[in-house]
Amino acid sequence: MNTAGIDVAHKTLALAVGTEETLGKVREFANTPSGHAALIKALHSARVERVCLEATGSYHLDLALAIDTAGVALMVLNPKAAKRFAEALLTRNKSDAVDAGVLAQFARRMPFEPWRRPAPEALELRACARRLEALVADRTRAKNQLHALLQSTTTPAVVLEDVRLSIRQYTAQIEALRDWAEAHIGADAQLAQVYRLLTGIPGIAAASAIQLMGELLVLPEDMRAKQWVALAGLDPRRSTSGTSVNKPPRLSKAGNAHLRKALFMPALSAARHEPHVNSYYRHLIEARGLKKIQAVCAVMRKLLHAIHAMLKHRQAFDGSRFGLLREAAP
Repeated sequence: MNTAGIDVAHKTLALAVGTEETLGKVREFANTPSGHAALIKALHSARVERVCLEATGSYHLDLALAIDTAGVALMVLNPKAAKRFAEALLTRNKSDAVDAGVLAQFARRMPFEPWRRPAPEALELRACARRLEALVADRTRAKNQLHALLQSTTTPAVVLEDVRLSIRQYTAQIEALRDWAEAHIGADAQLAQVYRLLTGIPGIAAASAIQLMGELLVLPEDMRAKQWVALAGLDPRRSTSGTSVNKPPRLSKAGNAHLRKALFMPALSAARHEPHVNSYYRHLIEARGLKKIQAVCAVMRKLLHAIHAMLKHRQAFDGSRFGLLREAAP
């Protein structure tokens, strides 16, 4: 079986094709539509059956879509998994060519999990949601700058007005994108149903629902709740060894930071204002001795389980079942 690894960069793609015995010379292609077509032609010529590439922000997405359209089995790998695999191979150097070769070996040696193409409307919503997240962060940064500048009498009025102008511009952009997102959701019956279910959860308003939908709707439909939790990096990581090492469990944070961020404020709000969630939150602090931030993270994990069940069965949020939801043991 021939396998291929592709190291994705902003402008270039490094392709390594491996057989049972050897790893071929690494070839370079442009990360453009014409470069994607040439790379796919090379895959067919080499009779490649499996392709592995790393998730690299948005740079790999168009290539992944093109490979999937061409009918070649594709796996999109978590960069941390690729790094650990390279360390296990005792790789001494790091370059595009070396990384491509490592990915080709990963496709051959490790369990292969085919990438599933998300729906176009879900990809569009995710792009909008992530842009909104960036704009909100920029506006918060500008507001903090304005607060700091106002503390000094030496700050000229022109500087203050410039920062205020930036805040107004960010606000206008945020409102325009949220309007587009709500119209995009309203135009699709399935998206609209998911939106209604999410906004029916105390603590999740329109802004949080858009962020959560952007991250959750691109996932395969058959993923289990515990896989969602692992993807969000909310799974506890234990560290024990013999009798001398027994560290407290910590969140792995080895997943989608956008999803974790989208869950934080809804979990915090629900823990304060939804009676059943608040009861669960206080139980974690008072009976189990968790710190407040630890309890919020536990609510985030439990809330993700609840959302998974709601979307799977298309049922509204039932607070009375919040503390009864089963979670897989870490």
